[in-house]
Amino acid sequence: MSALLELEGLRKRHGERLLFDIDRWQVEAGAALVLTGANGVGKSTLLRVLAGLEPAQLERGSFCGKPFALAPYPRELRTAIVYMHQHPVMFSTSIEHNIGYGLSARGMAASLVRERVQEAMEWAGVAYLRNANPAQLSGGEKQRIALARARVLTPKLLLLDEPTSNLDGQAREQLIALIPSLTSSGTSVIIACHDRDLIALPSVRRIKLRDGALVDRS
Repeated sequence: MSALLELEGLRKRHGERLLFDIDRWQVEAGAALVLTGANGVGKSTLLRVLAGLEPAQLERGSFCGKPFALAPYPRELRTAIVYMHQHPVMFSTSIEHNIGYGLSARGMAASLVRERVQEAMEWAGVAYLRNANPAQLSGGEKQRIALARARVLTPKLLLLDEPTSNLDGQAREQLIALIPSLTSSGTSVIIACHDRDLIALPSVRRIKLRDGALVDRS
């Protein structure tokens, strides 16, 4: 696999506390990584830094072979990297609008947005929710819709923050089943979680954030 993301000297502090000091990290194109570690160690913060949602220090970075800095966060990375929150927000509109919002914001033609959204709804198994009220969705339904919303943007790197932490057995299984098709289409995925079934997925590489450093546990 070729390198999608390469980082050297990535550091993040909260006040006097050093959350992480990562000497070197490489993420391959089409890779699936599970990021584990104790609660409060900085897993979510690391994902948010990669998504440009929090500042951090970076000595050197490259994405698709091109150098970048974290400040200001590059527009190319905002397009290529998508972050999915542990508790995704649903707009009080239609399910189709929720999924297609990012495409519309990027200026895609309405006809193509509808086509992409329909395909994403079928992929995520949520087409039956087309006329549902977003406020009445279950946790599993919200997560699958949020995942469809992320997928339609065709990110090169998808960051998932504890996607199964609040789901019951069947909802967990439905969401986990969608992950392999993301990497098979070429998207790299980094999942912060403690879920043993996610960790056990084929071809998933496990890395642990411990004492401010990343440790390869695969």
